[in-house]
Amino acid sequence: MKGLFDILLAISNWIWGIPMLVLLVGGGVIITVYLGFFQFRHLGYILKQTFGRMFQKSEGDGSVSAFQAATAALASSIGAANIVGVPVAVATGGPGAIFWMWMTALVGCATKFAEISLAIKYREKEGENFVGGPMYYLKHSPIPAFGTLFAFFLMIELVPSIATQALSFTQTAETIGIPPIAAAAVLAICVALVVFGGIQKIASFTEKLVPFMALLFILGGLAVILANVTHLPAAFLSIFENAFTPTSAIGGFAGSTVAAGIRNGMSRGAYSNEAGMGTSAIAHATATTDHPGRQAIWGTFEVFVDTIIVCTITGLAILVTNTWTQVETAQAASMPSVAFQSLLGPTIGGGIVTISILLFVLSTIIVVTYYGERQGSFLFGPKFGVFMRCVYIASIFAAILLDLSTLYQFLDLMLACLIVPNMIGLLLMLPEVKEIKDDFVKRENLE
Repeated sequence: MKGLFDILLAISNWIWGIPMLVLLVGGGVIITVYLGFFQFRHLGYILKQTFGRMFQKSEGDGSVSAFQAATAALASSIGAANIVGVPVAVATGGPGAIFWMWMTALVGCATKFAEISLAIKYREKEGENFVGGPMYYLKHSPIPAFGTLFAFFLMIELVPSIATQALSFTQTAETIGIPPIAAAAVLAICVALVVFGGIQKIASFTEKLVPFMALLFILGGLAVILANVTHLPAAFLSIFENAFTPTSAIGGFAGSTVAAGIRNGMSRGAYSNEAGMGTSAIAHATATTDHPGRQAIWGTFEVFVDTIIVCTITGLAILVTNTWTQVETAQAASMPSVAFQSLLGPTIGGGIVTISILLFVLSTIIVVTYYGERQGSFLFGPKFGVFMRCVYIASIFAAILLDLSTLYQFLDLMLACLIVPNMIGLLLMLPEVKEIKDDFVKRENLE
């Protein structure tokens, strides 16, 4: 068994080196250039149409509002990876990993635009609801088999993904005295109560939950950063220095190479904001909208909130408090809790992180369970989709028996299996994306 794990680890480490750097970052750069640097040139318009119009009624066809679709997608992307994935990346790749998270996010904005615009263009009606995502638009790519490959690998990948989310919560809950089995049981019950209500109930739930949970964690993180503001310049310096130079061992940190920083920064960044994975396009495909480009700009909004705001706050909190050098790699999940407790004490600090992780994990598992159900239905029919829904809920309990670092290694490998067909398919379909973007720019008089 150890030999098999070593082989999988070697494959995962290789693919998340140069190959994924070329595909994710290089592919994102190609999409960015091909779309005329859309996410940079029209950032003001994008923020005005998203932050500025969150609660306005959407026009057009769809199953849920544009904001509900975006919050459902955000509920998936803002998860344990934002609180736990960041310290895991820093613990194994050094502070420079945060730089590579940022790079992945900046070009990922264009990738998200491409995914969502194609998801709206090729979505289908199933009963009263719209359904779509990479498995649908890849059917119309030059390599139609990519749609089936994506659906299969996503269906499998969500088992370790949900287990990782659940384990992140149970580990953090344990720091304030909650037994892992009790934490897993509460999580499973909450998930089951929502996911059996369908996409409308999920969208309604996330619409209310996402703004609250994000604000709670952001305010707590900002308090920690401001209390240690004198260490902020050094924190930024370590991020930029260690992005291109090895990080020496210090305290509980064992040291890392530049390659480890790139690998962990990109993989955790991709897992966090989902740009290149295509998963958030599944939620956006249900949105009420009058143009694919209008819903696609919510993708830039998602990446901005998820990585540039939430992940950065997590990273800075553990750097300015020096927590990343004090906590062993095996316990990296507890770093944010330790950082918050250094200012706010065990009850308030630990409580904020525990509640935030519960809400982040709960929202993520609810939405990705829907994603997985859609893959099962796409491949084998609606009944199999319901079966997979039950499998995902059961995987919450399996998490308490597993190791976080082991789970992340397997998750990275499965993640790559999603990204490869999706990114290649997007690059092959770029002319269609540009056509959608150009039509939207002309329609909104942005030139």
